[in-house]
Amino acid sequence: MTHTNTSNITIRSAFVLFSLVMLTTFNSCAKKVSFQTSPIVPAAEGSVKLTKDNNNNYGIKIYLANLAEPTRLMPSKTSYVVWMETNENSTKNIGQINTSSSFMSSKLTASFETVSPVKPTKIYITAEDDPGVQYPGTQVVLTTASF
Repeated sequence: MTHTNTSNITIRSAFVLFSLVMLTTFNSCAKKVSFQTSPIVPAAEGSVKLTKDNNNNYGIKIYLANLAEPTRLMPSKTSYVVWMETNENSTKNIGQINTSSSFMSSKLTASFETVSPVKPTKIYITAEDDPGVQYPGTQVVLTTASF
């Protein structure tokens, strides 16, 4: 009986160790970076979570809180646009933060999610008059440090 109990304890210990190693491995694949405090919307806060999948694509998830409607900014704008910088020194419009009632709650929270084949080095959000702009305007609302 003692041999069986020792074997069970050894198997359980090995399983726990394996689980911890796997958990650490999966967590190390994701990188979370907070946005810096905004001079334009000081109460706004948020973070970017960057993950790499099995196809070598990068998942970008943005979570925001206390982000005022763009129409309340001075000067007033119509939308928030998310930009990505890459190692190739290119800047790309990767989408718009929806602030309609279906996406933005009364607590002024929003989220954004996309996939990129290129690794971003920096993510930032600008207030724009047109969400389809090709180049960012000067009203940078939130920005990360370089990844």
